[in-house]
Amino acid sequence: MNDNDTKRLSRLTAILTQLQTKRLLTAPELAKRFSVSIRTIYRDIKALEHAGIPVFTEEGKGYRLMEGYQIPPVMFTESQANALILAEQLVLKNKDTSFIKDYLEAIDKIKAVLGNKVKDKVNLLTERTRFTQNFNNERNSNNLSGLQFALTNFYVTRIEYSNEANQVSNRLIEPFALLSTQENWLLVAWCRLRNEFRYFRLDRIKKLEMLTEQFNPHKLTLQEFFDKNH
Repeated sequence: MNDNDTKRLSRLTAILTQLQTKRLLTAPELAKRFSVSIRTIYRDIKALEHAGIPVFTEEGKGYRLMEGYQIPPVMFTESQANALILAEQLVLKNKDTSFIKDYLEAIDKIKAVLGNKVKDKVNLLTERTRFTQNFNNERNSNNLSGLQFALTNFYVTRIEYSNEANQVSNRLIEPFALLSTQENWLLVAWCRLRNEFRYFRLDRIKKLEMLTEQFNPHKLTLQEFFDKNH
């Protein structure tokens, strides 16, 4: 096997991993990621199909794998998958590029084994999380995992919240995003009491209860929220 064959085999394996990581990928996306031409991606997809990999082409949209086709036998709960997202954000702050590359390749393989429903939730959480290293170890919360679950499953959540003056109020909120600053974790949520998006410090949430009621997902992205409110 020559060097070109080795590179192609490595790329085919990586393409398969990417297809398992995301529900739909386009040829231009794959070509950009692997620094090859779109024509090369077309040939690679054909090679995967000839090898018996169930790759389907959605006209005008991209490529996807047959539902249920995944690398066995690792299984993750949704909470475990959500925890991986925070770990990924931490690693991205590391200045060692080789470490970041190795970790992200490992994370891609882990994401590849997730079922499509969990995968969609993980991707949503990735889009709705911004992370900065929290250096203040005294401030903490026991609610991060629960809020991640409420955010990705669109559950209305009841919280007992204490403000700076230690005044406690009860709120019904629709979790939208999670932000980590150098001091605190912040939740961005639609507050039904104030009828607007508000920031809530997680260390000030005294009680949290997920309700059975689900809210309609907010259509704007986190960046659109920042552009609109800052």
